Amino acid sequence: MSGETNRPPSDDLASAAQEGRTDAAGAPAVFDEPSAVVQPGRKSLFREYLEAIVVAMLLAFAIRVFVVQAFKIPSGSMIPTLLIGDHILVSKLSYGIQWPSQCKFQATFPPVNCYASQALIEFGKPQRGDVIVFRFPEDEEKDFIKRIVGTPGDTVQLRNKTVLVNGIVLEDKSFTQRIDPGIIDGTINPRDNFGPVTVPDGAYFVMGDNRDQSLDSRFWGFVREEKIRGKAFRIYWSWSGQGQWTEWVRWDRFGKAIQ
Repeated sequence: MSGETNRPPSDDLASAAQEGRTDAAGAPAVFDEPSAVVQPGRKSLFREYLEAIVVAMLLAFAIRVFVVQAFKIPSGSMIPTLLIGDHILVSKLSYGIQWPSQCKFQATFPPVNCYASQALIEFGKPQRGDVIVFRFPEDEEKDFIKRIVGTPGDTVQLRNKTVLVNGIVLEDKSFTQRIDPGIIDGTINPRDNFGPVTVPDGAYFVMGDNRDQSLDSRFWGFVREEKIRGKAFRIYWSWSGQGQWTEWVRWDRFGKAIQ
Protein backbone atom coordinates (compact mmCIF):
# COMPACT_ATOMS: atom_id res chain seq x y z
CA MET A 1 0.00 0.00 0.00
CA SER A 2 1.18 3.44 -0.79
CA GLY A 3 1.02 6.20 1.71
CA GLU A 4 -1.22 8.36 -0.46
CA THR A 5 -4.59 9.23 0.83
CA ASN A 6 -7.44 8.40 -1.56
CA ARG A 7 -9.69 11.35 -2.31
CA PRO A 8 -13.08 11.23 -3.92
CA PRO A 9 -12.97 11.70 -7.69
CA SER A 10 -15.27 14.63 -7.31
CA ASP A 11 -12.55 16.45 -5.43
CA ASP A 12 -10.14 15.86 -8.34
CA LEU A 13 -12.69 17.25 -10.82
CA ALA A 14 -13.26 20.29 -8.70
CA SER A 15 -9.54 20.81 -8.32
CA ALA A 16 -8.97 20.46 -12.04
CA ALA A 17 -11.67 22.88 -12.82
CA GLN A 18 -10.31 25.39 -10.36
CA GLU A 19 -6.73 25.07 -11.55
CA GLY A 20 -7.75 25.11 -15.17
CA ARG A 21 -4.96 22.71 -16.18
CA THR A 22 -6.20 19.10 -16.63
CA ASP A 23 -9.46 17.25 -16.76
CA ALA A 24 -10.38 13.93 -15.12
CA ALA A 25 -8.42 11.94 -17.71
CA GLY A 26 -5.34 14.02 -17.23
CA ALA A 27 -5.73 15.92 -20.50
CA PRO A 28 -5.49 19.68 -20.62
CA ALA A 29 -8.82 21.22 -19.68
CA VAL A 30 -10.55 23.24 -22.40
CA PHE A 31 -12.74 26.18 -21.39
CA ASP A 32 -15.05 28.18 -23.62
CA GLU A 33 -14.08 31.76 -24.21
CA PRO A 34 -16.63 34.16 -22.69
CA SER A 35 -18.93 35.34 -25.45
CA ALA A 36 -18.94 39.03 -26.21
CA VAL A 37 -22.04 40.92 -25.03
CA VAL A 38 -23.64 42.82 -27.90
CA GLN A 39 -24.44 46.34 -26.82
CA PRO A 40 -27.43 47.91 -28.54
CA GLY A 41 -26.58 50.89 -30.66
CA ARG A 42 -27.23 54.10 -28.81
CA LYS A 43 -29.66 56.55 -30.41
CA SER A 44 -28.28 59.86 -31.46
CA LEU A 45 -29.39 62.93 -29.52
CA PHE A 46 -31.10 64.27 -32.64
CA ARG A 47 -33.14 61.08 -33.04
CA GLU A 48 -34.19 61.08 -29.38
CA TYR A 49 -35.42 64.67 -29.64
CA LEU A 50 -37.16 63.97 -32.95
CA GLU A 51 -39.01 60.97 -31.54
CA ALA A 52 -40.06 62.94 -28.45
CA ILE A 53 -41.38 65.77 -30.63
CA VAL A 54 -43.32 63.39 -32.89
CA VAL A 55 -44.91 61.62 -29.92
CA ALA A 56 -45.82 64.94 -28.32
CA MET A 57 -47.41 66.18 -31.56
CA LEU A 58 -49.42 63.00 -32.00
CA LEU A 59 -50.60 63.16 -28.40
CA ALA A 60 -51.57 66.83 -28.75
CA PHE A 61 -53.43 66.06 -31.98
CA ALA A 62 -55.33 63.19 -30.36
CA ILE A 63 -56.32 65.36 -27.38
CA ARG A 64 -57.41 68.16 -29.70
CA VAL A 65 -59.53 65.85 -31.85
CA PHE A 66 -61.09 63.60 -29.21
CA VAL A 67 -60.93 65.31 -25.80
CA VAL A 68 -60.65 69.10 -25.53
CA GLN A 69 -59.73 72.04 -27.74
CA ALA A 70 -58.90 75.66 -26.98
CA PHE A 71 -60.50 78.62 -28.76
CA LYS A 72 -60.24 82.40 -28.58
CA ILE A 73 -63.29 84.68 -28.67
CA PRO A 74 -62.71 87.30 -31.43
CA SER A 75 -66.08 89.10 -31.41
CA GLY A 76 -68.73 90.43 -29.06
CA SER A 77 -71.65 88.28 -30.23
CA MET A 78 -71.72 86.35 -26.93
CA ILE A 79 -71.49 89.31 -24.54
CA PRO A 80 -72.09 89.27 -21.57
CA THR A 81 -71.37 85.52 -21.26
CA LEU A 82 -68.11 85.70 -23.23
CA LEU A 83 -66.00 88.79 -23.85
CA ILE A 84 -63.62 89.60 -26.68
CA GLY A 85 -60.25 88.15 -25.68
CA ASP A 86 -61.61 85.29 -23.59
CA HIS A 87 -59.77 82.02 -24.19
CA ILE A 88 -62.04 79.04 -23.65
CA LEU A 89 -61.91 75.26 -23.46
CA VAL A 90 -64.36 73.20 -25.50
CA SER A 91 -65.14 69.62 -24.53
CA LYS A 92 -65.22 67.12 -27.38
CA LEU A 93 -66.64 64.45 -25.04
CA SER A 94 -69.76 66.28 -23.85
CA TYR A 95 -72.01 64.47 -26.31
CA GLY A 96 -70.01 61.30 -26.91
CA ILE A 97 -66.86 59.90 -28.46
CA GLN A 98 -66.64 61.49 -31.87
CA TRP A 99 -64.93 60.14 -34.96
CA PRO A 100 -63.79 62.86 -37.41
CA SER A 101 -65.10 62.85 -40.98
CA GLN A 102 -64.91 65.02 -44.09
CA CYS A 103 -61.19 65.54 -43.46
CA LYS A 104 -58.50 67.05 -45.67
CA PHE A 105 -54.73 67.32 -45.32
CA GLN A 106 -52.98 70.67 -44.95
CA ALA A 107 -49.44 71.99 -44.58
CA THR A 108 -49.99 73.34 -41.04
CA PHE A 109 -50.54 71.92 -37.56
CA PRO A 110 -52.66 69.97 -37.15
CA PRO A 111 -51.88 68.34 -40.52
CA VAL A 112 -55.50 67.20 -40.90
CA ASN A 113 -58.56 69.45 -40.78
CA CYS A 114 -61.94 67.75 -40.29
CA TYR A 115 -65.24 69.47 -41.00
CA ALA A 116 -67.66 67.03 -39.40
CA SER A 117 -67.82 64.12 -36.96
CA GLN A 118 -69.89 61.04 -36.25
CA ALA A 119 -70.64 59.68 -32.79
CA LEU A 120 -69.06 56.30 -32.05
CA ILE A 121 -70.46 56.22 -28.52
CA GLU A 122 -73.19 58.72 -27.65
CA PHE A 123 -73.41 60.21 -24.15
CA GLY A 124 -76.35 62.50 -24.87
CA LYS A 125 -77.72 65.13 -27.22
CA PRO A 126 -77.06 68.88 -27.21
CA GLN A 127 -79.58 70.66 -25.01
CA ARG A 128 -81.25 74.04 -25.09
CA GLY A 129 -78.96 76.49 -23.31
CA ASP A 130 -75.68 74.77 -24.23
CA VAL A 131 -72.96 77.06 -25.57
CA ILE A 132 -71.44 75.26 -28.54
CA VAL A 133 -68.66 75.72 -31.08
CA PHE A 134 -69.48 74.65 -34.63
CA ARG A 135 -68.48 75.04 -38.25
CA PHE A 136 -70.04 78.17 -39.72
CA PRO A 137 -72.51 76.90 -42.37
CA GLU A 138 -71.63 79.62 -44.88
CA ASP A 139 -67.84 79.18 -44.52
CA GLU A 140 -66.73 75.97 -42.85
CA GLU A 141 -63.16 77.23 -42.52
CA LYS A 142 -64.49 79.38 -39.66
CA ASP A 143 -65.66 78.32 -36.20
CA PHE A 144 -68.61 80.09 -34.57
CA ILE A 145 -69.80 80.00 -30.98
CA LYS A 146 -73.46 80.46 -30.04
CA ARG A 147 -76.08 79.23 -27.59
CA ILE A 148 -78.65 76.59 -28.51
CA VAL A 149 -82.18 77.99 -28.45
CA GLY A 150 -84.09 75.36 -30.40
CA THR A 151 -83.58 71.58 -30.54
CA PRO A 152 -85.01 69.18 -33.17
CA GLY A 153 -88.79 69.51 -33.37
CA ASP A 154 -88.94 72.86 -31.54
CA THR A 155 -90.79 75.82 -33.05
CA VAL A 156 -88.85 79.07 -32.65
CA GLN A 157 -90.20 82.57 -33.12
CA LEU A 158 -89.19 86.15 -32.25
CA ARG A 159 -91.78 88.84 -31.54
CA ASN A 160 -90.39 92.32 -30.93
CA LYS A 161 -87.11 90.90 -29.54
CA THR A 162 -88.86 88.33 -27.33
CA VAL A 163 -87.89 84.72 -28.08
CA LEU A 164 -90.61 82.08 -27.98
CA VAL A 165 -89.93 78.35 -28.08
CA ASN A 166 -93.00 76.19 -28.74
CA GLY A 167 -95.13 79.24 -27.98
CA ILE A 168 -93.56 79.83 -24.53
CA VAL A 169 -91.42 82.87 -23.74
CA LEU A 170 -87.76 81.90 -23.27
CA GLU A 171 -86.46 83.30 -19.98
CA ASP A 172 -83.09 84.56 -21.16
CA LYS A 173 -82.62 87.94 -19.47
CA SER A 174 -80.06 86.58 -16.98
CA PHE A 175 -77.51 85.76 -19.69
CA THR A 176 -78.36 88.05 -22.64
CA GLN A 177 -78.26 91.72 -23.50
CA ARG A 178 -80.24 93.90 -25.92
CA ILE A 179 -78.56 97.26 -26.43
CA ASP A 180 -80.77 98.71 -29.16
CA PRO A 181 -84.22 99.80 -27.94
CA GLY A 182 -85.49 100.08 -31.50
CA ILE A 183 -87.61 97.38 -33.13
CA ILE A 184 -86.94 96.31 -36.73
CA ASP A 185 -89.76 95.07 -38.94
CA GLY A 186 -89.36 91.39 -39.82
CA THR A 187 -89.86 92.08 -43.52
CA ILE A 188 -86.74 94.25 -43.47
CA ASN A 189 -84.48 92.34 -41.09
CA PRO A 190 -85.07 89.18 -39.02
CA ARG A 191 -83.21 90.48 -35.95
CA ASP A 192 -86.27 91.38 -33.84
CA ASN A 193 -89.14 89.64 -35.60
CA PHE A 194 -88.60 86.20 -37.04
CA GLY A 195 -90.42 82.96 -37.81
CA PRO A 196 -92.03 80.83 -36.68
CA VAL A 197 -89.79 78.01 -37.94
CA THR A 198 -89.59 74.37 -36.90
CA VAL A 199 -86.14 72.94 -36.25
CA PRO A 200 -85.59 69.85 -38.45
CA ASP A 201 -84.21 66.52 -37.23
CA GLY A 202 -80.46 66.49 -36.66
CA ALA A 203 -80.25 70.29 -36.52
CA TYR A 204 -80.26 73.14 -33.97
CA PHE A 205 -81.33 76.79 -33.87
CA VAL A 206 -78.64 78.94 -32.25
CA MET A 207 -78.39 82.58 -31.18
CA GLY A 208 -75.75 84.86 -29.71
CA ASP A 209 -76.29 86.20 -26.18
CA ASN A 210 -75.69 89.72 -27.52
CA ARG A 211 -79.05 89.56 -29.23
CA ASP A 212 -78.85 92.84 -31.19
CA GLN A 213 -75.31 92.22 -32.46
CA SER A 214 -75.12 88.57 -33.41
CA LEU A 215 -75.03 86.83 -36.77
CA ASP A 216 -76.86 83.59 -36.03
CA SER A 217 -79.64 81.23 -37.09
CA ARG A 218 -81.99 84.15 -37.66
CA PHE A 219 -79.85 85.07 -40.66
CA TRP A 220 -78.27 81.88 -42.03
CA GLY A 221 -80.37 78.96 -40.73
CA PHE A 222 -79.71 75.86 -38.68
CA VAL A 223 -76.58 74.09 -37.43
CA ARG A 224 -76.28 70.43 -38.37
CA GLU A 225 -75.41 68.12 -35.46
CA GLU A 226 -72.38 66.63 -37.24
CA LYS A 227 -70.91 70.14 -37.57
CA ILE A 228 -70.84 70.74 -33.80
CA ARG A 229 -67.26 70.65 -32.53
CA GLY A 230 -68.04 70.59 -28.83
CA LYS A 231 -69.50 72.30 -25.79
CA ALA A 232 -67.75 75.32 -24.26
CA PHE A 233 -67.31 74.76 -20.54
CA ARG A 234 -64.58 77.00 -19.06
CA ILE A 235 -62.55 80.20 -19.51
CA TYR A 236 -58.86 79.55 -18.89
CA TRP A 237 -57.42 82.94 -19.87
CA SER A 238 -58.82 86.41 -20.60
CA TRP A 239 -57.00 89.33 -22.15
CA SER A 240 -58.45 92.79 -22.82
CA GLY A 241 -55.35 94.79 -23.81
CA GLN A 242 -57.18 98.01 -22.98
CA GLY A 243 -56.83 100.66 -20.31
CA GLN A 244 -53.87 100.60 -17.92
CA TRP A 245 -51.45 97.73 -18.31
CA THR A 246 -52.53 96.36 -14.92
CA GLU A 247 -56.02 95.90 -16.39
CA TRP A 248 -54.99 94.08 -19.55
CA VAL A 249 -55.49 90.68 -17.94
CA ARG A 250 -58.96 89.94 -16.59
CA TRP A 251 -57.89 87.94 -13.55
CA ASP A 252 -61.44 87.54 -12.29
CA ARG A 253 -62.39 85.48 -15.34
CA PHE A 254 -59.70 82.79 -14.90
CA GLY A 255 -61.29 79.37 -14.47
CA LYS A 256 -64.83 80.75 -14.80
CA ALA A 257 -67.42 78.18 -15.83
CA ILE A 258 -69.45 78.95 -18.97
CA GLN A 259 -73.16 78.67 -18.24
